[in-house]
Amino acid sequence: MTVGTEPVVREVLIAASPETVFPFFTEPDKMTRWLCSEATLDPRPGGICHQTHAGSEEYTDGPYYMRGEYVEVSPPSRVVFTWGFTDPTLNNPPGTSTVEVTLEPENGGTRLRLVHSGLPERGAEDADKGWKQLLEELAIVAAGGESAA
Repeated sequence: MTVGTEPVVREVLIAASPETVFPFFTEPDKMTRWLCSEATLDPRPGGICHQTHAGSEEYTDGPYYMRGEYVEVSPPSRVVFTWGFTDPTLNNPPGTSTVEVTLEPENGGTRLRLVHSGLPERGAEDADKGWKQLLEELAIVAAGGESAA
């Protein structure tokens, strides 16, 4: 497996406080509003972060099972978890990549910075597109809007 040379980095400004945004990474009922269809979470270092993702336009054979674990949980400013899929055709096995999320107050809202590192080349391209769409969805639901999904 070839590892991408650059991590995926995405930022978004969310019209909600870090205290409001943070649970969207640690509470199943909130995570399933923007990221996945099912989530089993134990938000503490070493705790599981399991997600079920429906297929997409490109990946129609879903569902896909993401299996990770929390590395760092520092409410309301930072959460880090490993990321990988059980389906070997996705070239990103569990534990091979890491998602780091930093939340900082900005202009009455939150500046969210996401860094996804350790991805294979194809995975990095897909993750860049996917995180862009997903973080736009998160910005809507965390600010109290309705999910478009």
